[in-house]
Amino acid sequence: MLTYVLNKDGQPLMPTGRSGKMRRLLRDKKAKVIRRCPFTIQLLYEPETAVVQDITLGVDAGSKYIGLSATTEDRVLYESEVELRNDIVELISTRREARHARRNRKTRYRAPRFDNRTSSKKEDWLAPSIRQKIHSHLKVIADVHEILPVSKVIIEVASFDTQLLKAAEEGRPLPQGTDYQSGEQLGFWNTREYVLFRDKHTCQCCHGKSKDPVLNVHHIESRKTGGDSPDNLITLCETCHTGYHKGAVKLPSSIRRGMKFNDASFMGIMRWPVYSRLKEIYPSVELTYGYKTKNMRIENQLPKEHYIDARCISGNPKAKSDGIVYYQKKVRCHNRQIHKFKVNKDGLRKLNQAPYLVKGFRLWDKVLYNSEECFVQGRRSSGFFQLKKLDGTMISASASCKKLSLVETGKHFITERKRAIPPTVEECGFSCL
Repeated sequence: MLTYVLNKDGQPLMPTGRSGKMRRLLRDKKAKVIRRCPFTIQLLYEPETAVVQDITLGVDAGSKYIGLSATTEDRVLYESEVELRNDIVELISTRREARHARRNRKTRYRAPRFDNRTSSKKEDWLAPSIRQKIHSHLKVIADVHEILPVSKVIIEVASFDTQLLKAAEEGRPLPQGTDYQSGEQLGFWNTREYVLFRDKHTCQCCHGKSKDPVLNVHHIESRKTGGDSPDNLITLCETCHTGYHKGAVKLPSSIRRGMKFNDASFMGIMRWPVYSRLKEIYPSVELTYGYKTKNMRIENQLPKEHYIDARCISGNPKAKSDGIVYYQKKVRCHNRQIHKFKVNKDGLRKLNQAPYLVKGFRLWDKVLYNSEECFVQGRRSSGFFQLKKLDGTMISASASCKKLSLVETGKHFITERKRAIPPTVEECGFSCL
């Protein structure tokens, strides 16, 4: 396992595999521990020689996962797979529902105001869900720069043709030329009018048997989950619509949500903001594309993993790895919801927020429990905690604080080290210090 080294001024040096020397430096107070995972130390003296090699960081950008691989021509120095948050849209929708209910409860009949929403009118405005993913990409790249002297960043961006994908799924002719300027809703005032026209102003449940002339546009998935896309809307008569929500009517199995393009839309919007911001921060940033990565991975007979793709993106697919991969997960920083939605019998609303520190532990702390490292995912004021692994495996639903010992304070990115591929004897003897 490699140890990452910083000089006296906090600048990264080349990592080392000489664990014995690192132990002696720590024992003699010539170095101090900066981070436990990945294990990083800082020298308290000026080394006689500090040779720095060219390191390329490959970044496999994504909507759900990020792959990172920092390599030289022959060695893999760092690899990680990062899981991003995908709950921003749901949380914002829940907040909107709570504000609407509170407005109706506290200031009855007051209409919502839109004139004060100036941030969305800015030219470079991005939705919170997209902005969070962009910040996560920049953060994990910056974290690698803190422990390794990266000389070049290569990032893979992707562009998806959603009109082409949708036409292929529905069996329609593929769009060409000016077809891209004539979308499915061309000539219609709004989405509702288009959905009614598409369904021929006929209820898709009873097909007119109810004789109800009133038609409604129904969300197949809830608006919070599926949005207002035409693929998520269907025409129902008033009778079927009311009966469905009362549980008296069941929709036919043929009515289902169409293909989702959430991830494709995320990547289409994210790619240029991420690239432009990286160009502002780092001196050497390059772009590459997915077909090049796929071709390189197949030629070198490598498995399909995000960090393997990142290794190919870095341009060194044959670089030897010690088999250590760091799995990271972006977690929620704060929960600002004051009360729970469920009201108690006496009409009081139960507080939703727990104390920041409970018996010296807080959310997402890495702790040692029964000789196993895990994370605090739930806490009670009584001093019992819910412990889980990074992949969600339950370790204990109610562990006493007396049996816990703190390993690392919780952060916005929780990290776990895993061994992906058994290293060879040659790869274990790596040293750069």
